[in-house]
Amino acid sequence: MIDLDSSQFVVRYNVRVEKDMAPEEVAKNLFPSDEIIRSIAVAVFDGDEDAVIDGLTIAIQAGMKPLELINNGLMAGMDIVSTLYDDGMLYLPDVIISAQAMIEGIDHCKKLSKEVHKSKGKIVTFVVEGDIHDIGKKIVTVLLRAKGYDVMDLGADVPVEQVVAAVIKERPIMLSGTALMTTTLPAFNDVNSRLLKADIHVPVVCGGGAVTQDFASGYELGIYCEDAEDVPKIADSILTGFDVQHLRKVFHKH
Repeated sequence: MIDLDSSQFVVRYNVRVEKDMAPEEVAKNLFPSDEIIRSIAVAVFDGDEDAVIDGLTIAIQAGMKPLELINNGLMAGMDIVSTLYDDGMLYLPDVIISAQAMIEGIDHCKKLSKEVHKSKGKIVTFVVEGDIHDIGKKIVTVLLRAKGYDVMDLGADVPVEQVVAAVIKERPIMLSGTALMTTTLPAFNDVNSRLLKADIHVPVVCGGGAVTQDFASGYELGIYCEDAEDVPKIADSILTGFDVQHLRKVFHKH
């Protein structure tokens, strides 16, 4: 019997993986088995938008349905990226590049299909009024879309009235706002008070360099989020029934 050091291995999706394996090697064991579907998932993993479209074109010519390709090819590839990111084998730029390729593929499929891809829920993202720094918001938007959410991106320097109007019209499961400048923080308070006045109790996830946990906890709907990659996790928790207080218990640092 060969004596193997179990500390050199982990188990992922029932596949034994050596800890020093490259992400690409690990992913090979996780891709779908169907050759055509696999090529699409691989293209998403690689973040190759052209290869994604080429793979989708071949699959559709072979008689596969666009909605099937979204679920079994595009989302499958993105799930692998997310898994390896959670395991520390990939980094945030890798996730963003793959997500852009997946979104490009979803848009392509939507143009070719009469079927509607069912989103997990609506979310509104924005940068608070008076602040034009939108890199964080863009990352959050990409990550949410990669996880299957329908995101309304309002952009940067968004007036409070526009944010509230979007919530009233779209009825999202949550808001995600960012602020880099401390002078713009009062906008969060204005959004919070106007939503409550309209009897809307949607969680307001806020982050960015100017935001602190104490600040976010200071108003009724506020959820603090330090890392962009946690925003989809918060959204998923909302779908399971978490309210603001429960979200704070899970995602706030105590």
